[in-house]
Amino acid sequence: MQQLPVVVQTILKDYIALFHERLPNTLEGFYIQGSIALNAYVNDSSDIDFIAIINRRLSGEEVEVLAEIHSIIASNYQKPEMDGVYVLWEDIGKLEADDNIYPFYNDGELSYGAYFNSITWWILKTNGISILGPEPTALRFEVDPQLLVSYVHENMNTYWAQRIQRIESSLGQLLHLSAEEIDFEIEWSILGLLRQYYTLKEHNVLSKLGAGEYGLLHLPQEWHQIIKEAINVRKGAGIEFFTSDEQRIEMALRFSKYIISYCNSSLIQKRIV
Repeated sequence: MQQLPVVVQTILKDYIALFHERLPNTLEGFYIQGSIALNAYVNDSSDIDFIAIINRRLSGEEVEVLAEIHSIIASNYQKPEMDGVYVLWEDIGKLEADDNIYPFYNDGELSYGAYFNSITWWILKTNGISILGPEPTALRFEVDPQLLVSYVHENMNTYWAQRIQRIESSLGQLLHLSAEEIDFEIEWSILGLLRQYYTLKEHNVLSKLGAGEYGLLHLPQEWHQIIKEAINVRKGAGIEFFTSDEQRIEMALRFSKYIISYCNSSLIQKRIV
C-alpha cells in the first residue's frame, strides 16, 4: 500500500478516533479513493476523498453528531478537506441508489446525496486504500470497463457539453471573475475533460495531473499551452502561459469543444465499429 501524506494520516487518525468516541460501534470500513488513491495528491488542492462503511442507517440525531465530528475536524485542519459518503456494505458497487439515505460530506457541509458512479467504484476497486476494513480487491463487487466507458461518454455529452455551452453564452461575465475563480474554471474544465479523454481512449481512470501529462503526449501541439496552464494551476506553480484572461478563457473554450468533438467522432465511433 502506498504511503499516505503525513497530514492525511494525522487527520484520519483524529477523525476515526473521534468517530469511535461519538458514534461507537458504527464505523466498520473506511476507504480512500480519488487523487490520493491515484498517487496524485497535491498540497492545498487535493481533498481526502473517502467512502465510509457504517453498519446501519443513521438516525437524524446521529447525523447531527456526524456533522459535529466533521465540523471539529474541519476547524482543526483547514486543508486538506474531507469529501465522501457514508454507506452500508450492501451499497458498495451500486450504480443507482436513493440519494435521501446517504449522508454526504462535501465542501464543509453534511447533507444527503448518492454520488455513485462507475468512476467511483473503479477507483475504489483498482486503486482504493483501506484505512479500516478488508482490502478493496476483496470487496464483493466487480467493475466493468464497458460500463466505465459508457458512463464517461454519457457524462461528456451531458454535464460537460452543457457546461461548455453555459461558458460560451456568458463569456462577458467570466471576464469579470477574479483571477482565482478563472483559474478554477480553467483547471476544472481542461483537466476534467482530459480525464474523460483518457478513459475513453484507455478504458481506465487517471488523476487530473496524470490526464494533463497524457494530453501533452497525445494531443496536437496547438493545445499544449492551455493544458500546461491548467497543470500549473493545479500544482499552484504560479507560471502563466497567456497574456490575458480573455485569451486563456477563449483558448479553454476552443479546446473543450475540440476534445468533446474528437472523442465523439474518433474514440466512440471506433469503439462502436
